[in-house]
Amino acid sequence: MKESISLRSVEAVAIGAFDGMHLAHQELFKCLGKKGAIVVIDKGSASLTPGAFRCRYSAHPCCFLPLDSIRHLDAKGFLALLRQKFVNLKKIVVGYDFAFGKDRRYKAQDLIELFDGEVEIVPEIKIDGISVHSRTIKEYIRQGNISLANKMLGRYYTIEGKRVKGQGLGKRSLVPTINMQVNNFLLPKEGVYATFTKLGDFVSKSVSFLGHRNTTDGSFAIESHILEEFCEDERVEIMFVDFIRENRHFSSLAGLKEAILQDVQKAKALLKGVE
Repeated sequence: MKESISLRSVEAVAIGAFDGMHLAHQELFKCLGKKGAIVVIDKGSASLTPGAFRCRYSAHPCCFLPLDSIRHLDAKGFLALLRQKFVNLKKIVVGYDFAFGKDRRYKAQDLIELFDGEVEIVPEIKIDGISVHSRTIKEYIRQGNISLANKMLGRYYTIEGKRVKGQGLGKRSLVPTINMQVNNFLLPKEGVYATFTKLGDFVSKSVSFLGHRNTTDGSFAIESHILEEFCEDERVEIMFVDFIRENRHFSSLAGLKEAILQDVQKAKALLKGVE
């Protein structure tokens, strides 16, 4: 748990899986107050914000409850567990579609009936008439519709990984790139994107590619060409701003390089004035 307040002092909790920490989730967090905490029901399958990556998107501390440790509980047992962890609990905040317990048989209404404090149910949140859900955002990311995914997230979709050695071909014959290995994060559709790349504390505009290197060795790669000076660091983050083009096969390295240089110009235009 992020140590800003103790479990004993927590008076309000927001409960959910919270993969994405998107705009609908943020509406729940607004209801917590200064003595609030986020209770993450961790299914072990989060791919927008896996594990503790969620914690960076809220000032409230996060407490993780593995799903396997609570899925057998009925409504009374679940509330007893919350009371045991948060002895001064006065308020529970959940979304309109919250469900819990074995086979998800219990709903928010059960909390209202059984909890002796306040239960606040946050209504459905829509963007452009579309209900904001993690599953919807994931589908947009898979489609390469990064701009709409970002709109629902309320931020740029970000993946984090370790810097690794690439082919070396970019520096010799194309454009130099930083290569990264990513685990657990959902990867966008193969193609080229206008992005920001973060190394350590340094953030730069960039153009990033992920997919199979169809023109060279056919292997899968995630690489980013930095458009400004950058520092050296093993940890890399890529923040996706917009989709530029599909992954393609080129008949020559010269053709690939020409396309990359066009990608760079498009990325510069898309990122102009963007922070």
